[in-house]
Amino acid sequence: MEYAGACYHVINRGNYRRNVFAGEGAAEAFVRTLDETATRFGWRIHAYVVMSNHFHLAVELTEPNLSDGMKWLQGTWVRRSNGVRGVVGRPFQGRYKALLVEPGHVLGQVAHYIHLNPVRAGVVAANEAIKYPWSSLPWWTRKDRPDWLEAETVLREAGGLKDTAKGWTKYQGYLEFLATDAGMAKELVAKRLSRGWCVGGEKFKAAARRDLARRGADLERSRFAGLEPGAHRAERELVWEEKLVKLAQAAEVDLRKLGSAKSAPAKVLLAAGMKQTTSVSNGWLAKRLGMGQPASVSQFVRRALLDSAGRKRIKALLSKVEA
Repeated sequence: MEYAGACYHVINRGNYRRNVFAGEGAAEAFVRTLDETATRFGWRIHAYVVMSNHFHLAVELTEPNLSDGMKWLQGTWVRRSNGVRGVVGRPFQGRYKALLVEPGHVLGQVAHYIHLNPVRAGVVAANEAIKYPWSSLPWWTRKDRPDWLEAETVLREAGGLKDTAKGWTKYQGYLEFLATDAGMAKELVAKRLSRGWCVGGEKFKAAARRDLARRGADLERSRFAGLEPGAHRAERELVWEEKLVKLAQAAEVDLRKLGSAKSAPAKVLLAAGMKQTTSVSNGWLAKRLGMGQPASVSQFVRRALLDSAGRKRIKALLSKVEA
């Protein structure tokens, strides 16, 4: 899901969690390549950090080119790094993970989270976060700050600070507060800013899901890439619920009044529609629609599909949803 103005929290790790950036000049070379990438692809970077075995980026697009840019960034760095070290192979564990981020407050939190990565890892103390060299944090007060580093959101979401030396000193104090205050530190981590497919409020997520559906995007690839098993399951069930509601509306069925009969025609019709258009599990359908055992769902749907009248009803329902 790429579009101008979209913001992402991009993460990738070394293959088998190897310290791919621990070698001399490796992290510095990655930052140089990031500089070239952001310039070439018009990215606005709100924060970045390169750790020994992974990196984080808070990226805002000016064009729908995240995939192309990440391919260039990682591919170019890998070629250069392997050439210098005289090795071959794939240093990263996979493509990368990109979480869609709600602009504004949530994006600011992602930036704070990224800047505090070295502190959480115990590499630097909370009051010395600016001393970690492979982060956007030391760049903010430098005269040669790259044009692609975007300060507005970071400062605004830290209390409306100014883009001055004094403002950035206050920002460092704010980060120290986030890192050392038990409640704030716990809250920042609890927001799961590096997990899932989308980071933001429920309205933002709902709009993103609708946009994906409207664009005909591949939900499996766009929404589920890189999700942990629990998050993957929860997100998949949201997709199923959204589809079920649409089918029920098209069939003029009230999901709150399905009745107790396990093989009620309305239940079978909805189950068949779900099976025809999603990867829904029999277990989820059995529980959600009150159809008994998971195996029963398959039996009821199969009977409906074998019946000519049943097939017509299912086909008519799907045509309404697709229209």
